[in-house]
Amino acid sequence: MEKHDLLIGIDLGTSRTSVVSSRGARITFDSVVGFPKDVIGVRLLGSTYAVGDEVLDKGYLDLQYPLEDGVLKESGDQDTARKLLEYAIAQAEPNEGERVCAIIGVPADASGVNQSRVLELVRDMVDVAMVTSEPFLVAFGLEKLINSIVIDVGAGTVDICGLKGGIPRSGDQNSLTKAGDFIDDLLLKAISSRYPGAKLTKRLVKEIKEAHAFVGKPEQPVEVTLREAGKPVLVDITEELRHACEAIVPEILEYTEKLIAGFDPMDQADALQNIILAGGGSKITGLAQMVANGLSDYGDVNVSNVQDVVYAGCDGALKLARELPPEYWSQIGATT
Repeated sequence: MEKHDLLIGIDLGTSRTSVVSSRGARITFDSVVGFPKDVIGVRLLGSTYAVGDEVLDKGYLDLQYPLEDGVLKESGDQDTARKLLEYAIAQAEPNEGERVCAIIGVPADASGVNQSRVLELVRDMVDVAMVTSEPFLVAFGLEKLINSIVIDVGAGTVDICGLKGGIPRSGDQNSLTKAGDFIDDLLLKAISSRYPGAKLTKRLVKEIKEAHAFVGKPEQPVEVTLREAGKPVLVDITEELRHACEAIVPEILEYTEKLIAGFDPMDQADALQNIILAGGGSKITGLAQMVANGLSDYGDVNVSNVQDVVYAGCDGALKLARELPPEYWSQIGATT
């Protein structure tokens, strides 16, 4: 790291984006851009667009989410994606004269085309940039780079990566699209089917999931207040929530089993002791135990959760940026 380098770690997520910097910035915000629907909206907002949490409660804005399944939408407006990335980098408050160097975490199997699109969008915003696997960055931050497995449960993807003491290869990691958004869709359909008069939105269902998500035997019934014909009603959604959350588990187990088999036989027992859940979905009550139980045929299993689900990925990115000069980043991932 040079004296005038500003290092930035970015976790670019479908639902939320998090940013940390070498000067102490630590910001997280919704990955959404809001545009006024008409001239009155422009007057109310005082701008032609806004980014992040502040746009969510403004009904006069058209909300656009430039990321899908953890990557930039192929059919999306590139200008919207650019605005999101500009906002993310601005949170680090770069100063004139600094060399701005950013490491951006993306899904484990993001295509080369998508990585290139991210790099092209930030080319005018930073001096040096690299995109690389998000679960690898989590592992780097935790210093779990050998005989470990990271399962990063996000909104758009579940990224699973086996660490064997080197840069993960294509067979060492994968992205599964049955993740947080998939749970939201299942839950919305299930609640609507049982309570057809209830007024539901995707945002409301997401908030319910984030507050109550669980797998396995419920500790207590999950009851929430919804509205029917404008009136509040208390409803039980315990089974609907459990089934929706558990729907992502079979694929997680299936791919984790493939990763375990790919480790050297002498290392498989160690890998089973170092399975780490990360991402917002890791907060699902009972998920770590369900994954451990599902892998019990392979031996003694230990599944733990990262302490900081919001910043684990970008903290790993910043740690990598501090330890490896930008001139060597191309050995890790795609760079500008």
